[in-house]
Amino acid sequence: MASEIEVVAEASASPVSVVGEDGLKDDIYTAAAYGDLEKLQKLVEGDGCSVSEPDGLGYYALQWAALNNRSAAARYIIEHGGDVNAKDHSGQTALHWSAVRGAVQVAEILLQEGVLVNAADLNGYQTAHVAAQYGQTAFLYHILTKWDADVDTPDNDGRSPLHWAAYKGFADCIRLLLFLDAFRGRQDKEGCTPLHWAAIRGNLEACTILVQVGKKEDLMATDNTGLTPAQLASDKGHMQVAFFLRNAKRLLDNRCDGDRHLRKLMRLGLAPVLWFMIIVLLATYIHSVVIGLNLLSINAAFGFFAWLGILLATSGLVMFYRCSRKDPGYIKMNVHMGDLKDVDQEPLLKLELKNPALVAGNWSQLCCTCKIVRPLRSKHCSTCNRCVEQFDHHCPWVSNCIGKRNKWDFLLFLILETLAMLVTGVITSIRIFTDRTFQSSFSAWMTSAGNHLGAISFLIMDSFLFLSVATLTTVQISQISNNITTNEMANVMRYSYLKGPDGTFRNPYDRGVWKNCSSFLIKGYNEDTEHLEQPNRLEGIGVIQMT
Repeated sequence: MASEIEVVAEASASPVSVVGEDGLKDDIYTAAAYGDLEKLQKLVEGDGCSVSEPDGLGYYALQWAALNNRSAAARYIIEHGGDVNAKDHSGQTALHWSAVRGAVQVAEILLQEGVLVNAADLNGYQTAHVAAQYGQTAFLYHILTKWDADVDTPDNDGRSPLHWAAYKGFADCIRLLLFLDAFRGRQDKEGCTPLHWAAIRGNLEACTILVQVGKKEDLMATDNTGLTPAQLASDKGHMQVAFFLRNAKRLLDNRCDGDRHLRKLMRLGLAPVLWFMIIVLLATYIHSVVIGLNLLSINAAFGFFAWLGILLATSGLVMFYRCSRKDPGYIKMNVHMGDLKDVDQEPLLKLELKNPALVAGNWSQLCCTCKIVRPLRSKHCSTCNRCVEQFDHHCPWVSNCIGKRNKWDFLLFLILETLAMLVTGVITSIRIFTDRTFQSSFSAWMTSAGNHLGAISFLIMDSFLFLSVATLTTVQISQISNNITTNEMANVMRYSYLKGPDGTFRNPYDRGVWKNCSSFLIKGYNEDTEHLEQPNRLEGIGVIQMT
């Protein structure tokens, strides 16, 4: 991708930037670039200047007006004979130029006047290519959704808009193009896919999006020199990207795609391991502590607390099962075109693209896999391959996501198991250290320890697990009291809705500890309603400000 858009590079050096403020040229091109409608009228109607003739460089007044989003000037030029489909020496129209800076207003005027949205220049660049090259997501969104621009056409070198967006690292453009089913596996004349170009430039976020939506074949595709994206990233010195791509391939290799039964077994994760550990610990506690033959008999009051620990642990197992099996808040997916070939997917996608979140420029809410515009606070889980409402985290020990619908079960599981470990640990300590042999000589102490090996082993394991589970429980309670999720805490800089006007952290959902906790206890989840009015949240490029 050695070449850029040549005319666009020259167009960026407009008369506005070349000529000083004190010596502006008195011609229609400068007037159009500045949007000086009064001067434009004087030159056209008074001096008889033509708006349909190019300047010395071969560029038209309409192109200069389009580049700088001068909608009034553009409309005047069109009304006085300007050709919307006029091409300069590189084959570009005014619509190409409007794409450079995302001039949506001028583009709408041009399109309504009949400019060809898919007109290609001498390099084969259509307007969608130009918008992707400059990361103008709002512009791309406009021409793709309203004017049916071609999302996947290749240029003269076989590169689609997705190639260019991946090469430049414009994540929002990539999300939009993938949402509209742009072909990930398209290879250009050099044999490179969009993932190859993202890897060459070391664009980690672009690689991440392409890999999450893609398949193992995308990672294994080779260019004309026989190199995969990971190998190209390594050759260019982008070691973090190379590591990510190699690791992604390794994870996909371990998914056992060929065997349905193995896939089901892999989905179980570590939940059976944790279940087994709790059962073994309970059995050890009952056998070695509660009814231990080498320990003193216990009275009724002490026995109540001893069996209370068992009751708490058993109740925790019930909540553990519920949390593992319960829907965490999966958001309904839209049907993929490949799943039901007789279903027309176009109206459904167009309906999704009218979502107010996209109109506001929140492109990160697009899920290219589920084909939905997900709500704020939700996230696509790469393990479950689903979008989860109020996503907290994917817990490998529970083998499920923790989200809006099962967070209550998860918290109750943690609290019950923490209390169970606390009670059983205290009971075990009392049972062991009230044995008189522990108060005698060292040799007798060692003998007694050997007699109580099961109880001591349980105490060690119980103490180790208690520290980790109690810490996790404390963190979860703290986050619930502040109405924030683990995912939001870990990625606080990525989410603009968690930033105030000055760019510092601000949680719009925090209504105070009492209201946050009472809402969670009553409803089972925290409220999504914003407590404070926030300015328009923009993700990535956001809404283009018009002048």
